[in-house]
Amino acid sequence: MSVSAARTEKTIEQLAIDTIRTLSMDAVQAANSGHPGTPMALAPVAFQVWTEAMRYDPAQPLWPNRDRFVLSCGHASMLLYSILHLTGVKATGKQGKVLNRPAIDLDDIKNFRQLNSPCAGHPEYGEAAGIETTTGPLGQGISNSVGMAIASKWLGATYNRPGFELFDYDTYALCGDGDIMEGVSNEAASMAGHMQLSNLCWIYDDNRITIEGHTDLTFSEDVAERFKGLGWNTLRVEDANDTAALGRALENFKACQDKPTLIVVRSIIGYGSPNKADTHGAHGSPLGEEEIKLTKKYYGWPENEKFLVPEEVPEYFRNTVGDKGAQASGEWTAKFAKYKASFAKEAAELEAIFARRLPAGWDRGLTEFPADAKGMATRVSSGKVLNMLAPHMPWLLGGSADLAPSTMTLLDEQAAFSPQDYSGRNFHFGIREHGMAAALNGMSVSGLRPYGATFFVFTDYLRPALRLSSVMHQPVLYVLTHDSIGLGEDGPTHQPVEHLAACRAIPGLYVFRPGDANEVTECYRAIMQLTHHPAALVLSRQNAPTLDRKQYAPAAGCGQGGYVLSDCKGAPQVILIGTGTELQLCLQAQAELTSQGIATRVVSMPCQELFDDQPIAYRQSVLPQSCDVRIACEAGVRQGWDKYIGTDGHFVGMFSFGASAPANELYDHFKINAAQIVSLAQVAIRGLDDSTTT
Repeated sequence: MSVSAARTEKTIEQLAIDTIRTLSMDAVQAANSGHPGTPMALAPVAFQVWTEAMRYDPAQPLWPNRDRFVLSCGHASMLLYSILHLTGVKATGKQGKVLNRPAIDLDDIKNFRQLNSPCAGHPEYGEAAGIETTTGPLGQGISNSVGMAIASKWLGATYNRPGFELFDYDTYALCGDGDIMEGVSNEAASMAGHMQLSNLCWIYDDNRITIEGHTDLTFSEDVAERFKGLGWNTLRVEDANDTAALGRALENFKACQDKPTLIVVRSIIGYGSPNKADTHGAHGSPLGEEEIKLTKKYYGWPENEKFLVPEEVPEYFRNTVGDKGAQASGEWTAKFAKYKASFAKEAAELEAIFARRLPAGWDRGLTEFPADAKGMATRVSSGKVLNMLAPHMPWLLGGSADLAPSTMTLLDEQAAFSPQDYSGRNFHFGIREHGMAAALNGMSVSGLRPYGATFFVFTDYLRPALRLSSVMHQPVLYVLTHDSIGLGEDGPTHQPVEHLAACRAIPGLYVFRPGDANEVTECYRAIMQLTHHPAALVLSRQNAPTLDRKQYAPAAGCGQGGYVLSDCKGAPQVILIGTGTELQLCLQAQAELTSQGIATRVVSMPCQELFDDQPIAYRQSVLPQSCDVRIACEAGVRQGWDKYIGTDGHFVGMFSFGASAPANELYDHFKINAAQIVSLAQVAIRGLDDSTTT
């Protein structure tokens, strides 16, 4: 059906823009929930980016060199869903196979914000092709986009060859006042400016409205000037409806070769409604049936039609986005076929990246550490293992938030990622924990295996992005050192006590706390095989003895998350469960209890999540129900341990914040030692004997 007769002066471009607007209005109204104002206001911006600037093939939505579009203002999700529907983006299966159906059909839009619809309230990665990352928490989308831009630069610098420019894609991110105000976006923008990510374009919707009202209430800075100071190319478009001006700004972005670009676009929320100054559609309120009719009348749209898509509009998108994208992706595919013939090794690596597959022989560099009573800090062994892996995993890359010498995360004989060498695998993220983690997510959704490091206590600073790693099922690795009161004199501000429990509380995050160097190796082996979960590798500052595996069970047991490290003869009377540097305390206590005739088993539990994944028969073989006396020892809080030790079990750990003193003094002060474990075991055994006698 055509509406062009209603307003003969309406161009096909304007018709397409108004279709985006009306779909957004109708979907929000049908759901009786959502945000129609921003999609209405920014429809011309999204239209211009997709039809004129972006290189994207809707028929091949996972084409590796596609430009990325990130809707960071995720509350405007109907803007993205409308575009994906109108451009005809194809659905993809779990293995990335393109399916013969749309990623977003009209019924999906009609079921906006309803259960099982891919059109969630905020765009969710994995729900539909074309959604490049999860956006909802403000600031995360644009910060993820920095990681996407990094990935493009790294892939190009690493794999492009003369005559084979395989990777040069751009990333466009649409954001609003909330994104720009959030601290993570400033960290990410500072990082992007320093890295000179010229393939990154943020389009800032300067509508001057937040939930509480006009931005004058809280926000008076000159955003463009701030970004200039961060090393960005900044441009202004005074009217979001001026597609010609938008086009010129986007061309300016493409011409800029040494800076990321910020385009500040002035818009009016809900533009097009007769009641233009009304902001009730901006944040969570449908317009209402009467307001929608008035707005459609203003657009020259059939007032009583809902979810109307004029037939000319999808055709227009096919002839613009579709045709240009098909040509570009086809040329790329042909070029990659020739590349494979000339650069077989590099092509094989790329195909593994595209398939999210580990390279053949990825773990062949892993070697066992010899037994050593003195041992080494697990952060030190972690650095050694990273360097065992790096030569055999070319796209394992990352760095630290200014703490590489302490977190031991530098890769030997590898350059630093920088404007002078975008192929570098060592990243210096600066003191920007949150921005680092958000960028890691963007790198991961681009197919790389990134890691980022900081002190464990500073997961407080990056937790929102860490949570999104898990929400998006991304195998991001967080290397987290200085894991307990064992860091010593820096005191309680730097001593994480509740952080293990807090990280374990995040669904889908696998938290590893290895007890010696060989457990570190095996934890890395398990982590690298995680494809749909992030991992937190929690490591010590102080030394841990490297256990003699001729005396104790092989560290390969880490692959099950928990295993019997040291057993007793016959059925155990006491089970001691330890992690990290406290594992040695359990072994010391076992020796003392055994000398007293108490049959004692020691279980190493480096990863609770992995242990919980095991069959019940295995878990019960490690922790048999017949043994009621269980003591867990970990230099953190008890929360989360009762599922293994029971509410009547004993816990040796922290019940308060730490203190400033040498590590060994702190462990004794807080009674985290073998003597305390032995004492609790004796009390528990005596209690059992007394109850039996009674």
